[in-house]
Amino acid sequence: MPMLEQRIQQQFFESADLQYQGAEALARQVADATQALLTTITAGGKVLVCGAGWGAALAQHLQALLVGGFERQRPPLAALALRAEAELPFAVQVQALAQPGDALVLVACGKPQVATLAAAQAARDKDATVVVLCDGTATAEWQERLSDTDVLVSVQHERAARVFEAHVLVMHCLCDALDLQLLGEQDPE
Repeated sequence: MPMLEQRIQQQFFESADLQYQGAEALARQVADATQALLTTITAGGKVLVCGAGWGAALAQHLQALLVGGFERQRPPLAALALRAEAELPFAVQVQALAQPGDALVLVACGKPQVATLAAAQAARDKDATVVVLCDGTATAEWQERLSDTDVLVSVQHERAARVFEAHVLVMHCLCDALDLQLLGEQDPE
């Protein structure tokens, strides 16, 4: 087999290994995040989502799934993806939009950035729940900064591409679990 094909296969194997290992390691964390978002949604609150760098693309993806639906038809859920803008940081947007009982989902990779840390603090100041999706390098720092009612979903891997893939799966699991809780079991077709 040519070297290029082996390298490509290795990417698939590494991703599959992480997802397999993550099934056990992340199940409780994702269930806790689901419960936090469900509490917000059923109380009439909204979900704010933000992320820096590639986390911004994932934030928009999660917002689209919450508003537009995942794999089932359901009414749209109140969700808004915040945009990183120099003149309007995440924290200012959270201060303007968050209400008590809302939730803020932060998608982060690597060392927590000032913008995401400030957004988390702004959410707590507004009595909003914070859910952080991060990688293993940031777990300890986020644990120090989150309250007991906040949720940390930490993907333990050193490669950003694998963390990105796992975060997409986590988001899909969140949406599926929310749909299950809101709509019940889906009838087999």
